[in-house]
Amino acid sequence: MRALALLVLCASAAASADASVHGVVEVKRPVDVPASLVLVYIVGFDERAPSKPVEVKQVGKKFIPDLIAVIAGGTVTFPNGDPFLHNVFSPTSERTFDLGSYKQNDTRTRTFPKRGVLDIYCNIHPEMSATLVILPNTRYALTDASGQFQIDHVPAGTWTLFAFSRRAVQPVSQKITVGVDGVVEANFKLDEVKKDFAHVNKYGERYRPTTVYAPGS
Repeated sequence: MRALALLVLCASAAASADASVHGVVEVKRPVDVPASLVLVYIVGFDERAPSKPVEVKQVGKKFIPDLIAVIAGGTVTFPNGDPFLHNVFSPTSERTFDLGSYKQNDTRTRTFPKRGVLDIYCNIHPEMSATLVILPNTRYALTDASGQFQIDHVPAGTWTLFAFSRRAVQPVSQKITVGVDGVVEANFKLDEVKKDFAHVNKYGERYRPTTVYAPGS
């Protein structure tokens, strides 16, 4: 699944264009699975990461957003908005990191140089989880509540379009050919499951729910 999600097609620098890609992602999910957004992105050419970092807030013992896109080489900031400690970490193979514990109004930052899909957790609060997708370029979009998406300023060429969800059985993809100008329509059907995001802590141990780290934690 992870290899499919980040398949990279070798391509030379893409020709400039002002085309757009739009469509609808139809998601099939169990009735007890909450609706979530889907990340739709184009693979096949590289772009430099924007200088502005992506922000992932920690509020109410949640990562906001919990599905994050960043361009390879880009930076993500993790501000703590809660009145207790958080400790952001990832156990994802070959991409592990640990930002350590830090208090309210403090921020930790991490740069992600390589493409991939990372699981992100808090070492203190087991209910906190997020997924970080590191992309090759800025041509991506999140679906709205009705499943619609639009990606503007797409270069001309033949690319692969992916739709990815945290609860997807697997990402789905299709080839698209984009002209110098115009509009391309691409629709998807995506299956989601009631995925369990349970995990061990950064030491590979089960969380201890009775541990008190700070008032209100």
